[in-house]
Order: sequence, then structure tokens, then C-alpha cells
Amino acid sequence: MKTPDYRKIYQDMIRMKYPEKEELCQSILSKKRIEPLDIIRLNAVIAGNSYKERARDNQKLKSYDKKTILQILHYQKKNQLNNTELAKHFDLSRNTVAKWRKIFFSLEPPLDEPC
Repeated sequence: MKTPDYRKIYQDMIRMKYPEKEELCQSILSKKRIEPLDIIRLNAVIAGNSYKERARDNQKLKSYDKKTILQILHYQKKNQLNNTELAKHFDLSRNTVAKWRKIFFSLEPPLDEPC
């Protein structure tokens, strides 16, 4: 599946609608590769305070791929955040974070062969 060219999309959007925020977004847009977490940051910079208000309405529409989930969980470990703090930082549900941790960091090793 081909992914959209987010750099081009956001450069055009900033140039046309938010030229005053171009300098704030330049550090993200100048990266060699734009990751999904960068898209979240760009949305927050562009929309400002109204982003938080709209995020609640759009919460059901969010989806994350495995790589992004692992990046979020790595961020949690790196910054020593509990599930609640991580959920607030990324506007997620605590239950979602707990479910991801259970799926990706299960304590039981897989059974290769019966004993």
C-alpha cells in the first residue's frame, strides 16, 4: 500500500493556510523521513489549542500501525511514564496503552514445543 506524501501535503497546507506557522514546522518538515508521530506534532502546531478540542471528536478515527505503537511505547520507557501519563501525552485511552503493552510486551514466552 502506497503512503501519502505527508511532507508535500503539509508544506502546501502551511503555505496556503498557515504561512505564519511555517517556521515552527520547518524542523519537522526538513527531516529526511516523516514518521506518524511527526504528523501528530504537525497537527498540534498547526491547529494550536483547537486541536485538543477536535481530537476528542476524532478519537474514534485514529489508527496506529505496529511501528508507531512501538515508538509510543519506547517513548514511555525512555521518559519513564506510567500508562496514564503516556495516554495524556498522546491523547489515548489508558486502556489502549495497557492493551498495547499486553500485546507487545507479554511476559510469557511463546511455546515452541510441548514439554
